[in-house]
Amino acid sequence: MAKKAFLVGINDYAPCGPGGPDLRGCVNDVRDMARTLSVLGIVPAVPGSMQILTDCRATRANILAGIGWLVKGAKKGDLLIFYYSGHGSQVADTSGDEIDGKDETICPHDFATAGMIIDDDLRAIFKGIPAGVNLEVILDSCHSGTGTREMAALAALPEEQQVTIRYVEPPLDYGFFLDEDPAIPLRGFMRAKPGEKQAVLVPGLNHVLWAACRDNQTAGEGSVGGAIRGYFTYCFCKVLRRAGVAVTRRRLDALVAGCLKQEFGAAQVPQLEGTAASLGEKVFT
Repeated sequence: MAKKAFLVGINDYAPCGPGGPDLRGCVNDVRDMARTLSVLGIVPAVPGSMQILTDCRATRANILAGIGWLVKGAKKGDLLIFYYSGHGSQVADTSGDEIDGKDETICPHDFATAGMIIDDDLRAIFKGIPAGVNLEVILDSCHSGTGTREMAALAALPEEQQVTIRYVEPPLDYGFFLDEDPAIPLRGFMRAKPGEKQAVLVPGLNHVLWAACRDNQTAGEGSVGGAIRGYFTYCFCKVLRRAGVAVTRRRLDALVAGCLKQEFGAAQVPQLEGTAASLGEKVFT
């Protein structure tokens, strides 16, 4: 049985160095996730099993190539993990499969020129995975259009109290249509049901999704123990290390949500998606 993980963390957005919509906690997140997966024996920290991509190297082409490496040759019984920490956004859905009319995205280092990676891109890759492969997708990024307003309001706080929202505005040629065109068909890679705080059951889904927040919320990063960290990743790794790999996915989801609320007072609610069977199984099995 193969065990593989592809981990992406982007602090530095184009251009390389100062000047982009940069973050500060995403590389720390990748380091924490890699250590957690290794220490718990989930995926060994060796190049053949674990690949890490950060900052300027995390271009759209390189991320897609890394996901290709992750799923290549996958067979029944394999464990595959795709982890992303960085900016998220939304664009208008044009394929008609999102109930809110919006596609969620992750933002590569060069998203401004090369484009974002939308949920349809990921779905197209993941749908070819053979039955019986355990694919866990973990995303610590925003999926909400309100993040820039929150950043402006929090900028005056002392650094240890500041919260940076991991969201970037989509380009106008995509973002203009999010709220302006009611004719765009409604259309669920990161689908969240209004008012629901529990895991989302998606019959037939061939992977498990761990999202830092619902698709109408923002995910934050801030100072944790003297270092900038993503709140979701910090709680996910902390709780998983404490609970161990015998914990079920549904239980881990509840524990992570509790950690976010208790330690940070965070409004973001982590979103777990999968089949009824997969949510009741032990994590990473």
